[in-house]
Amino acid sequence: MATVDEQTIRLALRHPLERTDFGALGHKYEGKVRDNYTAPDATRFLITTDRISAFDRVLGTLPLKGQVLNHAAAWWFDKTRDVAPNHVLDVPDPNVLHARECVSLPVEMVVRAYLTGTTSTSIWVHYERGVRTFCGHTLPNGMRKHQRLDAPILTPSTKAEHGDHDVSASRAEILAQTRMPASEFDAAAEMAMALFRRGQDLCAARGLILVDTKYEFGKTADGHIVVIDEIHTPDSSRFWFADSYDDRFQAGADPESFDKEYVRRFLAAHGFRGDGPIPVIPDQVKIEAMRRYVEAVERITGESFQPNLEEPLSRIRRNLGIE
Repeated sequence: MATVDEQTIRLALRHPLERTDFGALGHKYEGKVRDNYTAPDATRFLITTDRISAFDRVLGTLPLKGQVLNHAAAWWFDKTRDVAPNHVLDVPDPNVLHARECVSLPVEMVVRAYLTGTTSTSIWVHYERGVRTFCGHTLPNGMRKHQRLDAPILTPSTKAEHGDHDVSASRAEILAQTRMPASEFDAAAEMAMALFRRGQDLCAARGLILVDTKYEFGKTADGHIVVIDEIHTPDSSRFWFADSYDDRFQAGADPESFDKEYVRRFLAAHGFRGDGPIPVIPDQVKIEAMRRYVEAVERITGESFQPNLEEPLSRIRRNLGIE
């Protein structure tokens, strides 16, 4: 059970971290969830906001989401640095990661272990339409939604600009579209599969299934490829409870989950799948979504999440020494 109660999450609704403007940190690049600042000393400050992104759209904010994601990402980076090098230098604030500056590779490495999903890039949506070759992988007939694949597969995707959709593609298609060196793609792909195996092992020890996830990679100034952004957070990954999976799968029910699939399902129930006006997300849905985020992170890490309820912009300024 999550140690952060509903009242605490409700209090955090008063101070959502929607966006930042810290010009003193350096040049700003705004992603869907993170505000990135490239500092003059060739480092980067990644500020994880409370913005929630799904269907390749920014949908609003969830209270404390940035703190939870930053906490989870820092934990995973620490637990996987022996599997794949990463960009982290330190964590100076609950919402901030200080990292080495890298040149981002033009691909997201998506690893999937189950036939599931609801978005346009998901393997299940394609399979349901009759597609039997996905990102170069041949899929057998007769599979059911949420079924485990014979082995995890790599299904890379392009990295969409704001407002565009990611596109799943094979290795050959990614190389042709991006012109990236095959050696860089293969090095990142190998790291992605190793990270997924480590993630599966650590999650299994906690009674969880790491269903699928995405990784981003960058190249350091000295030419090394490292993991960047985040890994195995409820934003980038799908988690199911292991003890109820088999029974629910046999019954044709959705697995128990605690990731942003909860918000996706709410939006889908209101007719939204990425296009058109975004439905208003009620406070109670936001609170329940965050309760699930916190539960996920605490279950994975085995540590209690301690939220900071200070007004975030002034706190970040203080912790980073911004005038």
